[in-house]
Amino acid sequence: FDSEEEDGGEEEEEEEEEAMDEEMDRLRKKRELKAQFDASYDDTEEEANLFDATKAEFARQADIDQAAFRGVDAELQAAMKGYEVGTYVRAEVDGVPCEFVERFNPCYPVVVGGLLSNEESLAMVQVRIKRHRWHRKVLKNRDPLIFSLGWRRFQSIPLYSLASDDLKHRLIKYTPEHMHCYATFYGALTEPNTPFVAFQSMSGAVSGFRIAATGVTLEVDDSFRLRKKLKLTGTPMKIHKNTAFIHGMFNSSLEVAKFQGGAIRTVSGIRGQIKKALPSPEGAFRATFEDKIVKSDIVFLRAWVPVEPVEFYNPVTNLLQERKESFEGMKTVFQLRRERGEAIPIEKDSLYKGVERKERVFNPLRIPSALERSLPFASKPKMSKKRTRPTYESRRAVVLDGEEKELASFFQRAQTLKNVKVTKQKEKQREKTATLLKKRKAEDELREQRTKKARREQFKKQFRDKGGAH
Repeated sequence: FDSEEEDGGEEEEEEEEEAMDEEMDRLRKKRELKAQFDASYDDTEEEANLFDATKAEFARQADIDQAAFRGVDAELQAAMKGYEVGTYVRAEVDGVPCEFVERFNPCYPVVVGGLLSNEESLAMVQVRIKRHRWHRKVLKNRDPLIFSLGWRRFQSIPLYSLASDDLKHRLIKYTPEHMHCYATFYGALTEPNTPFVAFQSMSGAVSGFRIAATGVTLEVDDSFRLRKKLKLTGTPMKIHKNTAFIHGMFNSSLEVAKFQGGAIRTVSGIRGQIKKALPSPEGAFRATFEDKIVKSDIVFLRAWVPVEPVEFYNPVTNLLQERKESFEGMKTVFQLRRERGEAIPIEKDSLYKGVERKERVFNPLRIPSALERSLPFASKPKMSKKRTRPTYESRRAVVLDGEEKELASFFQRAQTLKNVKVTKQKEKQREKTATLLKKRKAEDELREQRTKKARREQFKKQFRDKGGAH
């Protein structure tokens, strides 16, 4: 028994030693992971020593500079090492308008900045813009905006566009409601990704939110290619199989030559191509289609027209005015019409009109007699002329004998009984439906009263709890 007890004790000691070894291994791995984490996110001793050495070098250099300039005139120090931060300076600016001096207000702060040499020129700027969500209206194309971009504030005329799948910019009339779009305008050169804000008016008397749009600059170039969608329509004047002569789409043979080979289409979906101009009338052309068209078809051509941005740049000169809070630049068409009391011009061709379509009368089907004779009987047309006089079957009198009279009288009585029975069933069903509707109406009224009572009790309880809390 003693030997067995000794063996059991040795096994327990070995298990304890293995457990301690595993615990030591876990602690060692934790220390290694912590050391890796500290090395990644904490400053090492070498980096700390480098930082202290750099700081000490800067301090030593500052002491040397201070000792070297000790006893030197302040103007000479400023000329050699510049003005220190917090020093009052006097700047002399050339080419300042006389209005700036005459209408200078010392209570109105002026921020002085500098421009690089490459920022003094003007070019076309393309930006990504979005209407501010607090601004009440969408922005209209070609309406002037005041841009605050970098150190400059200027007024320009933006053209809004959207990029299509072929990376071409399609002109749009208004900015989207809840998404970005592109804007192209004539302005100052700025670095890409420069943020800006845009205003329609700088007056403080604006009732709504003044910031109209925000965005960032994307690209600066001499010109950008913008295009506008154009839809031209015409009507056929002569048709021969799949070829047709179209007029009313162009005004001259030169325009036809410009769009020669272009794809056209009818409203019914038949595709075609412009071939060649006709000698007369002016602007007519020959076109081929994939199927025969009819005279009532409308042929249209989808085209694109290039649009050039407007080179308009008007810097904000509110510091030259008596009232510096407002700036009167180019006005929108809406503001001009409101000031002059002019109504919006209405073009008759742009109004919506009711579509009046003439009912087409098709000719009757005519089958040649030779073809009709060769057709089987099932396929032959069964068309008989409409009779003008009643037939003999409809005019002759029917005389019933005694048994037929009794049979007809019996069927008549049976039909009368059936009609009476159906009428009673419908009346009974109508009364039942009215009773059910009345019952449901009473239940709804009772339910509404209970809901009002429960809501009233809930409000009373909330008021009491609120009063108790106070």
